[in-house]
Amino acid sequence: MSTSTELPTGDQVVQDLPWRWRVQGKIFLIGGLGFMFDAWDVTLNGYLIPLLSDEWGLTPGQAAWVGTSNLIGMAVGAFAWGSIADLIGRKKAFTATLLIFSIFTVLGAFSGDLVWFCVFRFLAGFGLGGCIPVDYALVGEFTPRKHRGRVLTAMDGWWPIGAGLCGVVSAILIATFGDWRYLMLVMVLPALLVFWVRRSVPESPLYLVQRGRTAEAKAVIDQLVKSTGGAIREWRLPPAGDDPKLTLGGLTGQFTALWRFNWRITLAAWGLFLSILLVYYGALTWMPQILIASGYRQSVAFLTTAGMTGIGFLGVVAAALLVERVGRKWILAVSGPLSAVVLVVFALTVELPVVATVWLLAFGFTIQVAIPVLYTYVSELYPTELRGSGFGWASTVSRVGAGLVPLIFGSLLWPYLGLPLTFAVTGLLVLVAVVWMAFNAPETRGARI
Repeated sequence: MSTSTELPTGDQVVQDLPWRWRVQGKIFLIGGLGFMFDAWDVTLNGYLIPLLSDEWGLTPGQAAWVGTSNLIGMAVGAFAWGSIADLIGRKKAFTATLLIFSIFTVLGAFSGDLVWFCVFRFLAGFGLGGCIPVDYALVGEFTPRKHRGRVLTAMDGWWPIGAGLCGVVSAILIATFGDWRYLMLVMVLPALLVFWVRRSVPESPLYLVQRGRTAEAKAVIDQLVKSTGGAIREWRLPPAGDDPKLTLGGLTGQFTALWRFNWRITLAAWGLFLSILLVYYGALTWMPQILIASGYRQSVAFLTTAGMTGIGFLGVVAAALLVERVGRKWILAVSGPLSAVVLVVFALTVELPVVATVWLLAFGFTIQVAIPVLYTYVSELYPTELRGSGFGWASTVSRVGAGLVPLIFGSLLWPYLGLPLTFAVTGLLVLVAVVWMAFNAPETRGARI
């Protein structure tokens, strides 16, 4: 007869369950919709920059704050909500992020000047910035181990959907109403609907196990086994732990714990997030303005940018098909630097609309092979108790870097270095990050989390 120490733990039972669309798939869909709004909001910065520049007579340096305020808010949100999710639970954080985003998006739409607009965009970004780390942590912990790589990679399929929709809807609304405020208000009702639906999502059983809330954990795991038709077997819960309080010491403790866990892995995660997303956010934030400055009509610039983001869905599909076969590290090592190279070629051909559009679509595809694998990889590098904060801190680093991109790109790099050299510099950062990853971070394909 097996002893209690030989029995599998509750988190192992969850990881070994069969995949069911009505159970884990529902969590994936709900989490993915929040991810879609994150993409929509980030992409919207690029369309707002030329529109607000025209209405308020902004200089390039002033216009840069349209994107910077929102992305810095997301950086703070990614840090705060990733750590908060580890401390108060995935479900509470999961439901709160979109509500905060919705409230301040409405306020931002009725702003009368740049200062108040940036304040409200910062606060909306703070709420939405928590979506990616919280959603990835929750979806990942409900997903069976053998499906985890594909499911987490497929999560990023919501990004090109949201980003592409943003471009198409923005072009239609501007052509119909001619007012940028409609571009912001159109997001709010669907976001509130997703907030309401999220209330039905159960707390992560892995989180409950780690926090020693044994009765709740047992109830959730037993229900998961029943609803998925998994094998009924004995399992054990680990000893109850302390339930930490949400304090500044707790948040900073999460930060130091990441570096104590493994500083080489944490540096690899931060470097990959910063460099790869710097390339993407730099292109995304300024692409409409780049195209307009190159002679494209505003509507054409909007729709071309929408094509760049929308074709990324095919990149996500490719990533989902390859991630378990090739492995996380190899995909990142190839697709990350390659996306920067393609962007440099686009910059060299931007005066040739047809050729430039082809290269821009190639960039949109390649970068969306890299990004979902990046999210999957980093979410798997940390144990359960550090997963939300580990992903959140890495996301924070990338959002801080991305938040500075509008200022640095628009007022320094682009004017003085030109587009090709600007994109080449960011590509060099990607190359350094993937070399560090190659020697200092493990492959996580098939690993237990």
